Amino acid sequence: MGVREVLHGLEWAWWDERVVGDDGVVLATVKADGTPMTFPEHPVPHPWGHLDAWTGTSVLKLRRSDDWYSVWKFFDGDGAFLNWYVNFETPVLRTIDGVDVNDLQLDIVIAPDGEWRWKDVEHLAPSMSGARITADELLATLDAAADVADLLERGDRWWAPWDDWSLADGTI
Repeated sequence: MGVREVLHGLEWAWWDERVVGDDGVVLATVKADGTPMTFPEHPVPHPWGHLDAWTGTSVLKLRRSDDWYSVWKFFDGDGAFLNWYVNFETPVLRTIDGVDVNDLQLDIVIAPDGEWRWKDVEHLAPSMSGARITADELLATLDAAADVADLLERGDRWWAPWDDWSLADGTI
């Protein structure tokens, strides 16, 4: 399945992910270590534009249609679980050949013991002033961030059914 990052209505990046689950609510895909990535010409340079491929980790990505975030499960090169990660992004748009998303900079890293921390908060203001994200996207991201923080504080992880999923068996 193709994943396109779309910024200002134009394709910004593209790569393949393997679908490992889709129940109509949660779309589960894997971006494997070594996945080639393409960065078409765009007025705004992509921060990963210098890379040819995703390297160092493999990632299970869990996306729900109306969420302003996806939940990622990182694995090292040997397939060992590293951490969970909340990636704030525009709601996933399913297309005929994949999905469209746009990363909105803010993230949460969740350690294996459940402790969590914000990541990339300092990139929000420059992203807005640089026209990478709009004011409406920023507000939606902050609302989603508050919701996710509340979920984490309550221990309410809708992605918990994927805790035992591994790269080795590819099942939940």
